[in-house]
Amino acid sequence: MREVRTITVGEGEEAVRLDRWFRRRWPHLSQGQLAKLIRSGQVRVNGGRAKPETRVDPGDQIRVPPLPDAPVRGEREKIDSRDAAFAKSLVIYEDEEVLAINKPSGLAVQGGTKTKQHVDRLLSAWGEGLERPRLVHRLDRDTSGVLVLGKSPGAAAKLAGAFAKRRTEKHYWALVAGLPKPSEGVLELPLVKRGVGDRELMTPADPKDPDAETAETEFVTLARAADKVAWMALWPHTGRTHQLRAHMLAIGHPILGDPKYNTEGSRELSGELKLQLHARRLSIPHPSRGLLILEAPVSREMKAGFERFGFDEREADPEPFARRKKR
Repeated sequence: MREVRTITVGEGEEAVRLDRWFRRRWPHLSQGQLAKLIRSGQVRVNGGRAKPETRVDPGDQIRVPPLPDAPVRGEREKIDSRDAAFAKSLVIYEDEEVLAINKPSGLAVQGGTKTKQHVDRLLSAWGEGLERPRLVHRLDRDTSGVLVLGKSPGAAAKLAGAFAKRRTEKHYWALVAGLPKPSEGVLELPLVKRGVGDRELMTPADPKDPDAETAETEFVTLARAADKVAWMALWPHTGRTHQLRAHMLAIGHPILGDPKYNTEGSRELSGELKLQLHARRLSIPHPSRGLLILEAPVSREMKAGFERFGFDEREADPEPFARRKKR
Protein backbone atom coordinates (compact mmCIF):
# COMPACT_ATOMS: atom_id res chain seq x y z
CA MET A 1 0.00 0.00 0.00
CA ARG A 2 1.66 3.20 -1.18
CA GLU A 3 -0.73 5.94 -0.05
CA VAL A 4 -1.77 7.38 3.31
CA ARG A 5 -5.29 6.37 4.32
CA THR A 6 -7.64 7.09 7.20
CA ILE A 7 -9.69 4.07 8.28
CA THR A 8 -12.56 4.07 10.74
CA VAL A 9 -12.59 1.33 13.37
CA GLY A 10 -15.63 -0.86 12.76
CA GLU A 11 -18.28 -2.37 15.00
CA GLY A 12 -17.25 -5.34 17.08
CA GLU A 13 -13.74 -4.00 17.69
CA GLU A 14 -14.20 -2.37 21.08
CA ALA A 15 -11.07 -1.92 23.19
CA VAL A 16 -8.79 -3.74 20.76
CA ARG A 17 -5.08 -2.97 20.93
CA LEU A 18 -3.80 -0.79 18.09
CA ASP A 19 -1.10 -3.26 17.07
CA ARG A 20 -3.64 -6.10 16.96
CA TRP A 21 -6.01 -3.95 14.89
CA PHE A 22 -3.21 -3.58 12.33
CA ARG A 23 -2.20 -7.24 12.39
CA ARG A 24 -5.74 -8.37 11.63
CA ARG A 25 -5.67 -6.35 8.41
CA TRP A 26 -2.03 -6.70 7.42
CA PRO A 27 -0.79 -9.96 9.01
CA HIS A 28 2.46 -9.83 7.06
CA LEU A 29 3.65 -6.88 9.16
CA SER A 30 6.08 -7.86 11.90
CA GLN A 31 5.72 -6.52 15.44
CA GLY A 32 8.99 -4.65 14.93
CA GLN A 33 7.75 -2.95 11.76
CA LEU A 34 4.53 -1.93 13.49
CA ALA A 35 6.33 -0.63 16.56
CA LYS A 36 8.58 1.56 14.40
CA LEU A 37 5.63 3.00 12.45
CA ILE A 38 3.75 3.78 15.64
CA ARG A 39 6.77 5.08 17.57
CA SER A 40 7.72 7.46 14.76
CA GLY A 41 4.22 8.97 14.71
CA GLN A 42 3.34 7.72 11.24
CA VAL A 43 0.35 5.93 12.77
CA ARG A 44 -2.10 8.19 14.57
CA VAL A 45 -5.39 7.69 16.40
CA ASN A 46 -7.91 10.52 16.06
CA GLY A 47 -5.07 12.80 15.03
CA GLY A 48 -2.84 12.05 18.01
CA ARG A 49 0.20 9.90 18.63
CA ALA A 50 -0.38 6.48 20.14
CA LYS A 51 1.36 3.37 21.44
CA PRO A 52 1.09 -0.25 20.27
CA GLU A 53 -1.00 -1.05 23.36
CA THR A 54 -3.39 1.90 22.87
CA ARG A 55 -6.98 0.63 22.81
CA VAL A 56 -9.19 1.72 19.92
CA ASP A 57 -12.98 1.64 19.66
CA PRO A 58 -15.62 1.79 16.92
CA GLY A 59 -15.62 5.21 15.29
CA ASP A 60 -11.96 5.99 16.02
CA GLN A 61 -10.01 7.30 13.03
CA ILE A 62 -6.73 5.53 12.32
CA ARG A 63 -4.10 7.16 10.11
CA VAL A 64 -2.47 4.35 8.12
CA PRO A 65 0.81 5.30 6.42
CA PRO A 66 2.25 3.60 3.33
CA LEU A 67 2.92 -0.02 4.26
CA PRO A 68 5.33 -2.59 2.81
CA ASP A 69 3.71 -5.05 0.43
CA ALA A 70 3.07 -8.58 1.56
CA PRO A 71 5.73 -10.96 0.26
CA VAL A 72 4.70 -13.06 -2.71
CA ARG A 73 4.04 -16.60 -1.55
CA GLY A 74 6.50 -18.83 -3.37
CA GLU A 75 6.13 -22.49 -4.12
CA ARG A 76 8.43 -23.44 -1.26
CA GLU A 77 6.31 -21.38 1.18
CA LYS A 78 3.02 -23.06 0.30
CA ILE A 79 1.96 -25.84 2.61
CA ASP A 80 1.99 -29.34 1.17
CA SER A 81 -0.78 -31.91 1.31
CA ARG A 82 0.60 -33.42 4.52
CA ASP A 83 0.50 -30.07 6.34
CA ALA A 84 -2.97 -29.37 4.97
CA ALA A 85 -4.21 -32.74 6.22
CA PHE A 86 -2.61 -32.08 9.62
CA ALA A 87 -4.34 -28.70 9.85
CA LYS A 88 -7.72 -30.22 9.01
CA SER A 89 -7.20 -32.97 11.59
CA LEU A 90 -7.10 -30.34 14.35
CA VAL A 91 -10.66 -29.11 13.68
CA ILE A 92 -13.16 -29.54 16.52
CA TYR A 93 -15.87 -27.26 15.05
CA GLU A 94 -16.47 -25.52 11.72
CA ASP A 95 -19.30 -23.68 10.01
CA GLU A 96 -19.50 -20.88 7.45
CA GLU A 97 -18.31 -18.24 9.95
CA VAL A 98 -16.34 -19.97 12.69
CA LEU A 99 -13.43 -22.39 12.80
CA ALA A 100 -12.20 -23.94 16.07
CA ILE A 101 -9.16 -26.17 16.41
CA ASN A 102 -7.49 -28.13 19.18
CA LYS A 103 -4.04 -26.53 19.08
CA PRO A 104 -1.31 -28.99 19.99
CA SER A 105 1.30 -28.21 22.61
CA GLY A 106 4.51 -26.99 20.97
CA LEU A 107 2.81 -25.41 17.95
CA ALA A 108 3.10 -21.61 17.92
CA VAL A 109 0.08 -19.55 16.90
CA GLN A 110 2.19 -17.17 14.80
CA GLY A 111 5.64 -17.31 13.26
CA GLY A 112 8.88 -15.57 14.09
CA THR A 113 12.53 -15.54 13.14
CA LYS A 114 13.08 -19.12 14.31
CA THR A 115 9.51 -20.36 13.99
CA LYS A 116 8.58 -21.70 10.57
CA GLN A 117 5.72 -24.04 11.47
CA HIS A 118 2.76 -22.31 13.15
CA VAL A 119 -1.03 -22.11 13.10
CA ASP A 120 -1.10 -18.97 10.95
CA ARG A 121 0.87 -20.76 8.23
CA LEU A 122 -1.36 -23.83 8.38
CA LEU A 123 -4.46 -21.70 7.75
CA SER A 124 -3.50 -21.79 4.07
CA ALA A 125 -5.23 -25.18 4.10
CA TRP A 126 -8.50 -23.23 3.85
CA GLY A 127 -7.31 -20.93 1.06
CA GLU A 128 -5.99 -17.40 0.74
CA GLY A 129 -7.50 -13.93 0.71
CA LEU A 130 -11.06 -13.80 2.01
CA GLU A 131 -11.13 -17.59 2.31
CA ARG A 132 -8.32 -17.60 4.85
CA PRO A 133 -9.49 -17.84 8.51
CA ARG A 134 -8.39 -15.03 10.82
CA LEU A 135 -6.90 -15.32 14.30
CA VAL A 136 -8.90 -13.53 17.01
CA HIS A 137 -7.01 -14.60 20.15
CA ARG A 138 -3.84 -16.45 21.15
CA LEU A 139 -2.54 -19.39 23.14
CA ASP A 140 1.05 -19.79 24.31
CA ARG A 141 3.16 -22.13 22.20
CA ASP A 142 3.21 -24.84 24.87
CA THR A 143 -0.46 -24.48 25.87
CA SER A 144 -2.80 -26.90 24.12
CA GLY A 145 -6.53 -26.59 23.56
CA VAL A 146 -9.33 -24.56 22.02
CA LEU A 147 -8.33 -21.87 19.53
CA VAL A 148 -11.14 -20.12 17.67
CA LEU A 149 -10.87 -18.21 14.37
CA GLY A 150 -13.16 -16.14 12.18
CA LYS A 151 -13.75 -17.29 8.60
CA SER A 152 -14.60 -13.80 7.33
CA PRO A 153 -13.53 -10.28 8.33
CA GLY A 154 -16.97 -9.62 9.83
CA ALA A 155 -17.04 -12.84 11.84
CA ALA A 156 -13.48 -12.25 13.07
CA ALA A 157 -14.37 -8.73 14.23
CA LYS A 158 -17.39 -9.99 16.20
CA LEU A 159 -15.43 -12.83 17.79
CA ALA A 160 -12.57 -10.48 18.69
CA GLY A 161 -15.10 -8.04 20.12
CA ALA A 162 -16.51 -10.79 22.35
CA PHE A 163 -13.04 -11.32 23.83
CA ALA A 164 -12.47 -7.58 24.25
CA LYS A 165 -15.81 -7.09 26.02
CA ARG A 166 -15.28 -10.20 28.20
CA ARG A 167 -18.32 -11.97 26.83
CA THR A 168 -16.39 -15.21 26.65
CA GLU A 169 -15.81 -17.85 29.30
CA LYS A 170 -12.50 -19.69 29.05
CA HIS A 171 -11.79 -22.71 31.23
CA TYR A 172 -8.31 -24.16 31.46
CA TRP A 173 -7.10 -27.33 33.17
CA ALA A 174 -3.75 -27.25 34.91
CA LEU A 175 -1.67 -29.46 37.15
CA VAL A 176 0.13 -27.38 39.77
CA ALA A 177 2.68 -28.02 42.49
CA GLY A 178 1.19 -28.28 45.97
CA LEU A 179 -2.36 -27.68 47.18
CA PRO A 180 -3.64 -24.10 46.91
CA LYS A 181 -5.37 -22.80 50.04
CA PRO A 182 -8.10 -21.80 49.84
CA SER A 183 -9.04 -24.45 47.30
CA GLU A 184 -11.09 -21.98 45.26
CA GLY A 185 -11.39 -18.25 44.85
CA VAL A 186 -10.47 -15.27 42.71
CA LEU A 187 -6.94 -13.94 42.42
CA GLU A 188 -6.69 -10.24 41.60
CA LEU A 189 -3.04 -9.47 41.04
CA PRO A 190 -1.75 -6.85 38.57
CA LEU A 191 1.09 -7.96 36.33
CA VAL A 192 3.93 -6.16 34.61
CA LYS A 193 6.45 -7.32 32.02
CA ARG A 194 10.05 -7.26 33.24
CA GLY A 195 13.33 -8.40 31.71
CA VAL A 196 14.78 -8.59 28.21
CA GLY A 197 14.33 -11.07 25.37
CA ASP A 198 14.07 -14.69 26.47
CA ARG A 199 14.38 -13.58 30.09
CA GLU A 200 11.23 -11.47 29.90
CA LEU A 201 8.62 -12.48 32.49
CA MET A 202 5.26 -11.28 33.73
CA THR A 203 5.64 -10.50 37.43
CA PRO A 204 3.35 -9.20 40.20
CA ALA A 205 3.14 -5.43 40.24
CA ASP A 206 2.06 -2.59 42.49
CA PRO A 207 -1.34 -1.37 41.25
CA LYS A 208 0.13 2.15 41.19
CA ASP A 209 2.84 1.12 38.73
CA PRO A 210 1.97 2.91 35.44
CA ASP A 211 3.04 -0.17 33.49
CA ALA A 212 0.92 -2.58 35.55
CA GLU A 213 -1.99 -4.38 33.87
CA THR A 214 -4.97 -5.57 35.88
CA ALA A 215 -5.20 -9.36 35.91
CA GLU A 216 -7.90 -11.54 37.45
CA THR A 217 -8.06 -15.34 37.60
CA GLU A 218 -10.80 -17.49 39.12
CA PHE A 219 -9.74 -20.95 40.28
CA VAL A 220 -11.25 -24.17 41.60
CA THR A 221 -9.44 -27.31 42.76
CA LEU A 222 -10.83 -30.36 40.94
CA ALA A 223 -8.74 -33.11 42.58
CA ARG A 224 -5.59 -33.70 44.62
CA ALA A 225 -2.73 -36.17 44.48
CA ALA A 226 -1.73 -36.52 48.14
CA ASP A 227 -0.17 -33.22 49.19
CA LYS A 228 2.00 -32.90 46.11
CA VAL A 229 -0.12 -31.92 43.10
CA ALA A 230 -3.51 -30.31 42.46
CA TRP A 231 -5.62 -30.54 39.34
CA MET A 232 -7.06 -27.06 38.86
CA ALA A 233 -9.73 -25.42 36.73
CA LEU A 234 -8.64 -21.87 35.89
CA TRP A 235 -10.81 -19.11 34.43
CA PRO A 236 -8.90 -15.98 33.34
CA HIS A 237 -11.29 -13.04 33.52
CA THR A 238 -8.63 -10.94 31.82
CA GLY A 239 -6.30 -11.94 28.99
CA ARG A 240 -2.79 -10.86 29.98
CA THR A 241 0.32 -12.48 28.54
CA HIS A 242 1.22 -15.63 30.52
CA GLN A 243 -1.45 -14.65 33.07
CA LEU A 244 -2.27 -18.12 34.40
CA ARG A 245 1.37 -19.18 34.55
CA ALA A 246 2.43 -15.98 36.33
CA HIS A 247 -0.50 -16.03 38.75
CA MET A 248 0.01 -19.63 39.83
CA LEU A 249 3.72 -19.02 40.41
CA ALA A 250 2.90 -15.87 42.38
CA ILE A 251 0.77 -17.81 44.89
CA GLY A 252 3.42 -20.49 45.26
CA HIS A 253 1.81 -23.18 43.09
CA PRO A 254 3.51 -23.08 39.67
CA ILE A 255 2.11 -25.09 36.78
CA LEU A 256 4.09 -28.27 36.26
CA GLY A 257 6.31 -28.52 33.21
CA ASP A 258 6.60 -24.75 32.86
CA PRO A 259 10.09 -23.87 31.57
CA LYS A 260 9.86 -20.19 32.62
CA TYR A 261 7.53 -19.82 35.60
CA ASN A 262 8.82 -22.44 38.01
CA THR A 263 10.54 -23.22 41.29
CA GLU A 264 13.06 -25.85 42.29
CA GLY A 265 10.24 -27.90 43.77
CA SER A 266 8.03 -27.70 40.69
CA ARG A 267 10.95 -28.63 38.42
CA GLU A 268 11.62 -31.72 40.53
CA LEU A 269 7.94 -32.73 40.47
CA SER A 270 7.68 -32.12 36.73
CA GLY A 271 10.50 -34.37 35.63
CA GLU A 272 10.15 -34.79 31.87
CA LEU A 273 6.57 -33.49 31.73
CA LYS A 274 5.75 -30.72 29.30
CA LEU A 275 3.64 -27.71 30.31
CA GLN A 276 0.53 -29.01 32.10
CA LEU A 277 -1.88 -26.33 30.85
CA HIS A 278 -4.78 -27.05 28.51
CA ALA A 279 -7.48 -24.69 27.20
CA ARG A 280 -10.29 -27.14 27.86
CA ARG A 281 -13.44 -25.15 27.12
CA LEU A 282 -14.52 -21.90 25.49
CA SER A 283 -18.00 -20.39 25.54
CA ILE A 284 -18.41 -17.53 23.07
CA PRO A 285 -21.31 -15.82 21.28
CA HIS A 286 -21.58 -17.01 17.69
CA PRO A 287 -21.21 -14.12 15.20
CA SER A 288 -24.80 -14.58 13.97
CA ARG A 289 -26.62 -17.01 16.24
CA GLY A 290 -26.67 -18.30 19.79
CA LEU A 291 -23.83 -19.40 22.00
CA LEU A 292 -20.97 -21.68 21.00
CA ILE A 293 -19.57 -24.06 23.61
CA LEU A 294 -16.34 -25.61 22.37
CA GLU A 295 -14.35 -28.34 24.12
CA ALA A 296 -10.91 -29.69 23.24
CA PRO A 297 -9.88 -33.28 24.04
CA VAL A 298 -6.98 -33.50 26.45
CA SER A 299 -3.54 -33.36 24.84
CA ARG A 300 -1.07 -36.21 25.10
CA GLU A 301 1.11 -33.95 27.28
CA MET A 302 -1.71 -33.52 29.82
CA LYS A 303 -2.57 -37.21 29.63
CA ALA A 304 1.01 -37.98 30.65
CA GLY A 305 0.56 -35.78 33.72
CA PHE A 306 -2.79 -37.35 34.59
CA GLU A 307 -1.27 -40.83 34.35
CA ARG A 308 1.70 -39.90 36.53
CA PHE A 309 -0.43 -38.49 39.36
CA GLY A 310 -3.49 -40.72 39.07
CA PHE A 311 -6.08 -38.25 37.78
CA ASP A 312 -9.00 -39.35 35.58
CA GLU A 313 -10.39 -36.73 33.22
CA ARG A 314 -13.78 -38.47 33.27
CA GLU A 315 -14.18 -37.41 36.90
CA ALA A 316 -13.95 -33.68 36.15
CA ASP A 317 -16.87 -31.44 37.11
CA PRO A 318 -18.18 -30.19 33.72
CA GLU A 319 -19.25 -26.89 35.36
CA PRO A 320 -16.57 -26.26 37.99
CA PHE A 321 -17.47 -22.59 38.44
CA ALA A 322 -21.25 -23.00 38.52
CA ARG A 323 -21.61 -22.99 42.29
CA ARG A 324 -19.41 -19.92 42.60
CA LYS A 325 -21.64 -18.03 40.16
CA LYS A 326 -24.63 -18.60 42.47
CA ARG A 327 -22.94 -16.92 45.43
